[in-house]
Amino acid sequence: MKAIKLLLILVISGSMLSSCSVIIDDIYDDSISLEELLNSYDLWYVDYHRTNGTGDVPFVSKAFTLSFLNGNMYANNNIADIGRTGNGLGIIVGSYDTYSGFLETYHDIDGRHVFDVSQISGNEIRIHDSFHNVTYYLVGYQRNNFDYDMLFYENIEYFLQEYVAWERISISATGTPGAFDDENYLQFTPENNTTFYSSHDPFGTNIDTILWDFVGSYQVYDVQGYQDLKILTLNYDSGDTEEFELSVINDQRVRLFNVATETTYDFAGRGFIQFLKGETKASDLVRNSGRKRTKVKREIKIRKYLK
Repeated sequence: MKAIKLLLILVISGSMLSSCSVIIDDIYDDSISLEELLNSYDLWYVDYHRTNGTGDVPFVSKAFTLSFLNGNMYANNNIADIGRTGNGLGIIVGSYDTYSGFLETYHDIDGRHVFDVSQISGNEIRIHDSFHNVTYYLVGYQRNNFDYDMLFYENIEYFLQEYVAWERISISATGTPGAFDDENYLQFTPENNTTFYSSHDPFGTNIDTILWDFVGSYQVYDVQGYQDLKILTLNYDSGDTEEFELSVINDQRVRLFNVATETTYDFAGRGFIQFLKGETKASDLVRNSGRKRTKVKREIKIRKYLK
């Protein structure tokens, strides 16, 4: 484990057009073992967007958080219900051991992996699997200060996929009537993280028998100046496009504000799909086979409508 990291900070002074560079030695205590470091945080958030390398370790790329406690390895593979499953740690997915700066994991499905671990800041580590040529970055949090909002909005595409269907539960009394008023169900699938379906089936329809009337592609955009808001566009194969401001109400409910009609819709998730140790229920196997996180680079949009 790397004990010293040189952090270069460029300090720019506006006065006299002068500038200087300051090098700070961020010293880490060599007396702490890797085991103690891993145990010092309840949750290690897998910042997948920083991942680099050509390989893949499936159980890491499917997890949103990992935890290491008394030889047991835990994972939160779902966003919905995070913070409650396993008292916040998730489910046990295997075991682990540490020695001389290395983390050796034994996943119940994926088997044995060895990671070279480097501490890069007070609560960040880099784990590198040289055999599979992949490096992951993990950020440590305690359960009582974990940023759940960040988790939902940074990984919104995966959250939308964690329910078989989203059923509309309310529509605002204000706004201009539009075609989307007839959409009672939406579905977002792992197919390239871009495919959606919609249905006009009546409310209360069994989710396993919904007839999906329309299909298209969707895209999520970041919103300039906002951390807790996204823009969602639904691009129907028929050629129609709907644009919404997307916000998360809770882990089973989202709100869509139609920018064109100024109508607000609330949708509730139906049919929660729990991702366990790389397995799913037989009924969900085809829909979710091979689901894992990928790097998401979103385009940025400026908010059009200021309520």
